[in-house]
This record gives sequence, structure tokens and C-alpha cells, in this order.
Amino acid sequence: MNSMNGNDDVPETATLKIKAFFESAPPLKDAAEIETKLKEFVDRNSSSSENGKINRVVCVTSGGTTVPLEKRCVRYIDNFSSGHRGAASTEYFLKAGYSVIFLYRRGTCQPFCRSLPDDPLLECFTSTDHSSIQVDPSHAEVVKRAISENRSAVNGGFLLKLPFTTIFEYLQILRLIAVSLRSRGPSAMFYLAAAVSDFYVPWESMTVHKIQSGSGPLDMRLAQVPKMLYVLRNEWAPVAFCISFKLETDTDILLGKADMALKKYKMHMVVANELSTRKEEVIVVTEQEKITVRRDKTQAGADVENPLIKLVVDRHWSYIKHPDA
Repeated sequence: MNSMNGNDDVPETATLKIKAFFESAPPLKDAAEIETKLKEFVDRNSSSSENGKINRVVCVTSGGTTVPLEKRCVRYIDNFSSGHRGAASTEYFLKAGYSVIFLYRRGTCQPFCRSLPDDPLLECFTSTDHSSIQVDPSHAEVVKRAISENRSAVNGGFLLKLPFTTIFEYLQILRLIAVSLRSRGPSAMFYLAAAVSDFYVPWESMTVHKIQSGSGPLDMRLAQVPKMLYVLRNEWAPVAFCISFKLETDTDILLGKADMALKKYKMHMVVANELSTRKEEVIVVTEQEKITVRRDKTQAGADVENPLIKLVVDRHWSYIKHPDA
């Protein structure tokens, strides 16, 4: 289950399945509000600033989608993802001068919060004798920096955060983002790091209430989630720079899968990562080459996202200058 699920549909069949998916999906809550936020964000970060500099916008997707098993959901299938890669990458994109639309799973890792404890509310704050709350001195600098950097990005209009939980929410919001960025042409980028479900229970065939365990063994047939990479590249935002991710547990098939995604869906880059080594290194696959990107082990606290984003930014600049190359 990867940044955009996959199967071998020919374009015509895939388009029909995608249309059917959206027509049968439950309506997106707050769709009008999300569209308004996107319009304001994109307008604010127009393609060129007053000094003529190109303003680049990236949509970073992060975290895993859920597949509800009931309409009034109690049980669901979840995708493995802490959201660390998306959160870290967002920080580095902001430092590189990008405006970022951060499409994230509720409850997953957030930009600027990676240095905080696992339970920041309980571990970073203490109560005083006067029943007030203060930051624990041992965490004061980290908390101050996280708050300052987050507020600077959000209040400055450089970071827009949009949450999702289900596969239905994720794909509907992604479509809204893509359509809103279509006018940005090559200065827009999609960095699709979310772990997206490959299989789901169609809404129309889903039971309303909680599935009862007393009914015996559960026999459920899952449908394949239609492949969205094709319409993203060909319809929603056809000129944007697109990067997808491929996660596997079997290194023998990893690069083959990445090559297939690159060619089949016309990705500009595919980031291939193996589950057990994903925090240490990734392999960036392009039409011309395969580049291994590693974490700098000589630097304390270094991560693989830092050199990865430097490479991505460099390739995006080249694409902006020569989008037809």
C-alpha cells in the first residue's frame, strides 16, 4: 500500500472506475470550506512574486488512509505510516522556499514536532503551586522553537494543513488540491508520501452498523482502489512535477515496481524504500538513473529527508526551466 495504489487498468477502464469511485463515495464534509482555503492559499502564493521570483508550491501527502468496514464506523483497516517522512519533508520544503499544502492523516507526526516527546502535552508541561501550567524547563527550547516555526509558516501563508482519515476523504481532498494547482503549471509539485490503501469496501456495499462477532467468521471481499496517478498526471494537474513513493518489504521486487510506476503513470521521480531500511536510505528512480540517497551518519540527528529534499528541489528547478525536456 503506497503513495497512490496501483493495478494494471488501461486508461479508459481506469477512468471509468475512478468516476464510479467518486460518484459512490460519501460526500466530503466541509468541501466548500476546503475549496475556499485552497483558493486563498494558491492566490496568495501566486506564480510570481513582485521581484519576479517563481513561487513554488508543493502538495505533501503524509500518513496512512483507513478503510472503513461499516458506514457508522467501528472497525476499519489501517495503513502503516507514522507520517514522519511527510512531516520532515514539509519542514525542508519550507526551508527551501516552497509554500506547502500538507495533506495529513489525523493524529500523525506534524511538521516542527519531530523533536518533541511522544506525549508532548503530558511530558512538556508541568503544573505549578498556583494551578497554572508552564513548560518544563528541560523541553522549553524545543517547544518554543516548534511553536515559533509553525506559527511563522502558517501565519505567513506558507503552510496550509488539511487533515484526512479515510481513503474516501484523502482522494477527494487530493483531487481538490490538484485542480486548484492546475494553473500553476510546472511550478507546482506533488510529493505523494502518504500510505494509500490498495483495497477498500465500496460505500454502497458497506453495512451501516457495527459488524457483529456473534455472526461467526467474517468473509469480506475487498475491491481495488482505482489508480489515481493516471488522472493526476493527465487530467487534474498535467504539467505539475510528480513524485510518488514505493514501499516494499521484498528488496528483490522493489526497483522493478518503482520502474513500472515511473513508466506507467509518467511520474517524474519514484522514491523506492524498503521497510526495514527506510529511515537510513532510499533509492530515487528517474528515467535516466537510480540515485541512492543516504542519511549522513556522521551528523547527530541527521535524517534521510534532508538530502532527499535537496535532490528533489534541484530536479524540480530543472523541470521548471525545461518542462518539455
